Amino acid sequence: MSDNPQIRAVLAYVEAREIEMAEQAGQLRSRIEDLTARLGELDAEGENLRITRKTLLAIPRPEPAEGAPRPEVPDHPAYQQILTALTDTGRPMRARNLCEALDLPILPKNTEGIRSKLKRLVTRGILTEPEPGLFAQPRT
Repeated sequence: MSDNPQIRAVLAYVEAREIEMAEQAGQLRSRIEDLTARLGELDAEGENLRITRKTLLAIPRPEPAEGAPRPEVPDHPAYQQILTALTDTGRPMRARNLCEALDLPILPKNTEGIRSKLKRLVTRGILTEPEPGLFAQPRT
């Protein structure tokens, strides 16, 4: 070591700086190891998701069941008229609108009679009720 106090001060500074940089480099190496491990986990999970997607896309679409029972429409002609009116309009309707479409007077007995028939068609699975009082044919 040198006897010069200025050189000793500079050498002490250099040594302290080397120790500080070695500590920082060690911390960065540790973080790199952690990040590398996490990256490996994410890559593995991504590969699992790609395999899952590929598997799901390879599953054949199920064939519709042949001879699946179709719901039976009641025999009364009013039911046929209701279904025809719904088909002609192509949109959901309320009992009052169906009375108008069927040229029935807008009277409580008529709207309640139509509503009752609509509810019966819903319970049989022929119609749907997307919101209370609004009736539609199911989408196929």
